[in-house]
Amino acid sequence: MRQLIITLSTIFFFTTIMSAQEQQTKVLIETSLGNITVCLYNETPQHRDNFIKLVKSGYYNDLLFHRVIKDFMVQGGDPDSKGAPAGKQLGAGGPGYTIPAEFVYPKYFHKKGALAAARQADQVNPKKASSGSQFYIVTGQKYTADQFAQLEEQKLMSAKQAYFNSLAAQRQSYIRQLYQAQDNAGLQKLQDQLIEDMEKHFAANPPAPLYTEEQKQVYMTVGGTPFLDNEYTVFGEVVEGLDVVDKIQAVETASGDRPKTDVWMKMSIIK
Repeated sequence: MRQLIITLSTIFFFTTIMSAQEQQTKVLIETSLGNITVCLYNETPQHRDNFIKLVKSGYYNDLLFHRVIKDFMVQGGDPDSKGAPAGKQLGAGGPGYTIPAEFVYPKYFHKKGALAAARQADQVNPKKASSGSQFYIVTGQKYTADQFAQLEEQKLMSAKQAYFNSLAAQRQSYIRQLYQAQDNAGLQKLQDQLIEDMEKHFAANPPAPLYTEEQKQVYMTVGGTPFLDNEYTVFGEVVEGLDVVDKIQAVETASGDRPKTDVWMKMSIIK
C-alpha cells in the first residue's frame, strides 16, 4: 500500500508540473475603446516568446491600431504609430527583425478572434516570415458552403497552374525552339500534351481538402478569413473582449485604412 501511495504521489507531482507547463500566457490589451484579453499558443514558441518580451518591455504601450478594415481585421504594432500626426502613413515600422513562420495548421486557423502576425508580401518574403512586432486580430465574415466550394476550386486551379508551369519549365529549350521557328502548330500540340499530362497527374493525385469539417463549421457560424490560412502565422486568440474588437473594426477610417480617431493600446501580462 505504501508503494502505491508513493507511485500515485509521483504521478500527481509530474501531472501538476506538466499542467503548469501547458498553461497559456494571457495578455491584457487595454484600448481607448475597451479591454481585450488574448491567450498565446505554446505551439508557436518563437512568436509567443517574442510577444511576451515586447509586452514586458512596454514596446506596445501608446501605439495605435493603425490599419482597420471592416469584416477583415484590426492591425497594430507599428512603432512609428506612437505619437504619429494625423494623415501620416503607417505600417512599415518594426523592431528590425523578423520571426520564422510557425504554421500550426489545421489546429489553429483564421477564425474570428484569431491573433496573427503581419508580414511582408511573398515577392520579397517567400518564406512568409512574420513581422517582429506587427500583429492583427481577425474579424472576418461568415462563409457559406458555396463559398467554400469556390475556395476549394480556386485552390485546385492554382495547384494545376503551378504543376503545368513546372512541366513547361522542363521543356523550356524545346519551347524556345518552337517560338523561334514560329511553329504555332507545334506550340499548340505541346500545350495540349502538357495539359493532358497535368490532368492525368491530378486524377491520380487529388489534392487534400483545403478545410476540415470542423473549420468549415467555425467559419460558417463564427466567421473569419479562411483565405489567409497557411499564409500568416496564427499565434493566439481573443478570450475576452471580442466585442471591443468589433468596436475597433467599426470605426471610421481615412487614407491607408487608418482610423480617423486614434485607437491606442497598452499591454500587460496577466499570467
